[in-house]
Amino acid sequence: GVSHVLTLALQELSLLCKRDVNGVGMLYDLLRSRWLQALLKIYECLQHYLGKRPAPVTLQARALSREVVELLREAPQSGEIKELRRLLRSPHLKASPALLSAHDTVARKDFEPTLPPLPDNIPENEEAMRIVCLVKNNQPLGATIKRHEITGDITVARVIHGGLADRSGLLYAGDKLVEVNGVPVEGLEPEQVINIL
Repeated sequence: GVSHVLTLALQELSLLCKRDVNGVGMLYDLLRSRWLQALLKIYECLQHYLGKRPAPVTLQARALSREVVELLREAPQSGEIKELRRLLRSPHLKASPALLSAHDTVARKDFEPTLPPLPDNIPENEEAMRIVCLVKNNQPLGATIKRHEITGDITVARVIHGGLADRSGLLYAGDKLVEVNGVPVEGLEPEQVINIL
């Protein structure tokens, strides 16, 4: 798996570190970082799930159920047919239309969000916007902010090494803050933004 390959790479890099090869130390520290290890574990879990996830037998379970009920009404009433009708009428399947409808929705993946197409007239230098989620748990953010002298934007001035922002890998020096906890920061003073943070 990916973790095994990473372990082998770290072993090779540790040997190169002893030889003081340029840039190897930084690469070694990067590959050994906790956030990368966590991401690789998540990646492997997702790959395992993708390989093991069950596939639906049909995408039209609700329609098939209605068809079965109609066929049972017209069929000769043998013991097996009576047993099947009894099962379909049991309390466990009283809500079967809703359950089967939910099954079909999941099977067809109708719940997945769809994004509108990008407009054709987007400028090439359009800035990308990211939505990040950091859970502080009463610990400091580990980043400083400042107001840009020309534009007046609130930006990340510095990310403190080893702090929450640094460990998350989601904030970088120079990032522009647009909104914090649902509150727009345009026009606010840095001290006001710190209070929100």
